[in-house]
Amino acid sequence: MRVIPKKAWLAACTLGLAALLAGCGGGSSSPTTTTSSSGSSAKPSTSFSTANVSGIGTVLVDGSGKTVYILTADGKTNLPCTDGSGCTGLWPDLPLPDGSSGAKAGTGIDASLLGTKKSSDGETYPTYNGWLMYEYSGDSGPGDSNGQGIKSFGGTWYVLDSSGNPVTSGGSSGGGGY
Repeated sequence: MRVIPKKAWLAACTLGLAALLAGCGGGSSSPTTTTSSSGSSAKPSTSFSTANVSGIGTVLVDGSGKTVYILTADGKTNLPCTDGSGCTGLWPDLPLPDGSSGAKAGTGIDASLLGTKKSSDGETYPTYNGWLMYEYSGDSGPGDSNGQGIKSFGGTWYVLDSSGNPVTSGGSSGGGGY
């Protein structure tokens, strides 16, 4: 019988637990749209503004001051981030509250770039320059940008600048590759 070193066993268990937790993102089966909020832990946000985030610069934040992210790959925008894939468990979506017709532009935001996207389940999500926005569960509060540059769920996660363009510098280059 081969004995597995304690460190290797611990590393394998940690990776397995991370993969298991990433798959526990919600109860929706297989949505046909890019997002679904049934598993989201994010509170609905009706306003967005900009804030200076250390190491990155001025970026979009939600009404709680948390950095928002977008998912892109190889020129494709708004890659699917769904409950069914476990994506929204790690990258909570930001549905608008019931009865809200759109998001509000705060400091540093170009109101003409704010929009909405409605999913097939009836949820409405805010967009900025056409991008669906998400928080990152690894950010503990305002000013964090731990999700910047992470490659997971088929693409790379970036923050947005005030013009609605992805900021592709700064932050992580790995971690969370589920």
